[in-house]
Amino acid sequence: MVRYIIRRIIGMFVLLALVSAATFVMFYALPTADPAVLRAGRQGTPELIAQIRRSLGLDDPLYVQYWTYMKAVVLHFDFGFSYETNESVRDAILSRLPATISLTAGALVVWLAVALPVGTISAIKRRSLLDRITMGGALLAISAPVYWLGLVTLYLFAKDVGTFGIFPGPNTYVGITRDPSGWFGSLLLPWLVLAAGFAAFYARLLRSNLVEVMGEDYIRTARAKGLPERRVIWHHGVRAAITPIATVLGLDIGMLLGGAILTESVFNIPGVGRYAFDAIGSADLPAIQGTVLFAAFFVIVANLLVDIAYAFIDPRVRYS
Repeated sequence: MVRYIIRRIIGMFVLLALVSAATFVMFYALPTADPAVLRAGRQGTPELIAQIRRSLGLDDPLYVQYWTYMKAVVLHFDFGFSYETNESVRDAILSRLPATISLTAGALVVWLAVALPVGTISAIKRRSLLDRITMGGALLAISAPVYWLGLVTLYLFAKDVGTFGIFPGPNTYVGITRDPSGWFGSLLLPWLVLAAGFAAFYARLLRSNLVEVMGEDYIRTARAKGLPERRVIWHHGVRAAITPIATVLGLDIGMLLGGAILTESVFNIPGVGRYAFDAIGSADLPAIQGTVLFAAFFVIVANLLVDIAYAFIDPRVRYS
């Protein structure tokens, strides 16, 4: 197990280097907009644009720019400075990371609390009226885009702008250390919106896996031994059916920690996703590069943790 983890960590750094190189080439060699032109403004002269390019190091060869960037990242954990605000990209991402973690963690609790019991009950009571209702609702939730669902919930339930005015609306996020009750209230609606699609997908995935597992020979053997049905379902059935779900869960958590762009943009939550969205709109290349690397890091680490968890979830899995 230790050797396997060491190999995966080494591979993680190699993969991060490849991601950084691909992102660098994509946005620097083939940019959609010239950062120097954007920074100079509409009245920028060729002389001013050339001066800005020199100050930003954009007139150096591409490999020199990449080497300088990666050296700063590896040696100093420095992702450069925003072209738009001249703010440290590292500090900007770290200051917004708590909001993204809060959004992801709360939505994770909500969608697992809904998906696990719904998927299990639907699998055990398959073809029943309850199964048809829950799976039909899950299909509707999966089909609803996050941005549309967010706008609809704001229109219906947000205070000051919504029809019913139950929950705080956009621009209300506060940190948990500053105001715990305000933090909870400001994220309650985003949690529900973000969790809706994931809960529906996980419920359908668990149902499909559990229906297949409950027909296996070892399930019939466990019942023949006289084990209680509840133990057969949860200890033998769900435990085996949940293994593929753990893979998807790790990837989804890593992806959301890299920034839930749509949800953060709709509710104007100052997280990493909103920062990436603004950076893309202004062609702020250091900010884009930094958020991409952070997202890749979270996805790779989450995938590693899931692989390690396999050994505890499924006793058949062993690493050497």
